[in-house]
Amino acid sequence: MSVVRLRQAAKESVSGLPREFWWLWTSTLVNRLGGFVATFLAMYLTVDRGYSAMFAGLVGALHGLGGAVSAVVSGVLTDRLGRRPTLLVSQLSTAVTVAVLGFVQDPVAIAVVACLVGMTSNASRPAVQAMIADIVAPEDRVRAFSLNYWAINLGFAVSAAAAGLIARHGYLTLFLADAGMTLLCAVIVFVKLPESRPERHAATEGADGAADAPEPEVGLGTVLRDRRFMAVVALSYLIATIIQQAFVALPVAMGAEGLSSTDFGVAIATNGVLIVAVQIPVTRFIEHRDPAPLLVASALLTGAGFGLTAFAGSVGMYALAVTVWTLGEIINSPTQMGLVARLSPTHGRGRYQGMYTLSWSLASLTAPLVGGAVIDHFGADTLWAGSAVVGLVTATGYAALGRTLRGRPGGGGPGVEESGVGASEVEELGVGELGVGGSGVGGSGVEGSGVGESGAEGSGVGGLGGRGSAAEGSGVGVGAAASPAEAGGAVRAGAGGGGGQGGGLAGRRGHGVDLGTNGLMSLPGSEGDGSR
Repeated sequence: MSVVRLRQAAKESVSGLPREFWWLWTSTLVNRLGGFVATFLAMYLTVDRGYSAMFAGLVGALHGLGGAVSAVVSGVLTDRLGRRPTLLVSQLSTAVTVAVLGFVQDPVAIAVVACLVGMTSNASRPAVQAMIADIVAPEDRVRAFSLNYWAINLGFAVSAAAAGLIARHGYLTLFLADAGMTLLCAVIVFVKLPESRPERHAATEGADGAADAPEPEVGLGTVLRDRRFMAVVALSYLIATIIQQAFVALPVAMGAEGLSSTDFGVAIATNGVLIVAVQIPVTRFIEHRDPAPLLVASALLTGAGFGLTAFAGSVGMYALAVTVWTLGEIINSPTQMGLVARLSPTHGRGRYQGMYTLSWSLASLTAPLVGGAVIDHFGADTLWAGSAVVGLVTATGYAALGRTLRGRPGGGGPGVEESGVGASEVEELGVGELGVGGSGVGGSGVEGSGVGESGAEGSGVGGLGGRGSAAEGSGVGVGAAASPAEAGGAVRAGAGGGGGQGGGLAGRRGHGVDLGTNGLMSLPGSEGDGSR
């Protein structure tokens, strides 16, 4: 590929995203450039402080426990207080707790403060992910999540390599540097990022005198009842338990073989370097493809990579194993985050992202305990073989989920673009499906549309369509076996530029169309482009 084509590909990869996204991206990069503590905590405890692998696993588990608690709480706060306040509180409190962790000496104090670090640092994730979904158009979200993940790993690659060298002069320097970079991240958010939480609209009266339905409330119960989304969370947990072994079990195993913190830094930096090198071109290939096969491939690669670690005995072989599972991570992360954003309703993004983050936090809680215990009692090779099996099980689960997503488009959950909760955002589709004879509530927004879908034997002329209440909006109602004469599939649609009213209502300046399986008939519209 020529330099010109490479330059053009790079330009297309980063173009079209809003300025606010790039400031959020910058804050993420700064934060990860100083992300030393989580990466080197296990080696700090075992090599520098002389604690056992079991104690390192316990501390890592408490760090994950704090993250699990904050994932749910910060998800709620992200929806209620806003994205920006949640980010600021998280980053400021993380800077304080990380600095304190560098000074505490007592084992109990170390465990408690590590739990607080996990709680404060993880609280920013639902807010960041919800803000990306707020400010980036749906068709660009996979690319945006990929770029943000790229920033995380660019910072990680630099910090992992640098931290291994800095640790030679004392781990306290790592803790203080981490705290300082997190504080700088908070300054960027405070100065450059406005609040992005969408406004919730109450019930309003349309031009025809009919009342628009108020936007439904989304609580944690809504998330838990969304079976497809919770399946994504469960599979995310499984893949996360494998990947988390890289930050607890892997450094412990390398240390037991006589390798140093610098060796581990070089091996794990392969992960960040590879992501920086190929994440963007891989995303250009996967961003508009069916997510299910991609997630299956990612799980197989992740399991195989950690299974290969059982045969590693040198830094080079460890780096090769890291390369294999990193390829799985590169595919999995943006694909899965894009799917989560797709399934999340607009005014429940914080809660949905919080539940998704919880899957990783629970993995951070359980993976260190399992990894440390297995290494202590059965050896590291048993852990790596088990990781390969978990990868295979996860791939099977993703394949089953893919069949569900393809077989029931729009069924089951309250997600934007696929469910009965209306969306209110730029260029986003709200879809309603309430079963047999039911009707959906559509979304509203600039260039947005609302869709209501009634089931078999719905209303005689088709289901009630949602309203497109802003410029170039539209409403569509679809009914199966709709007409009295069983001329099924009757469609009623209305569209009006500059404030279209859906649901088969008359628009402005045009004519109407009645479309059924028995033929096409053109009818005069009432002042224009409304169809019957």
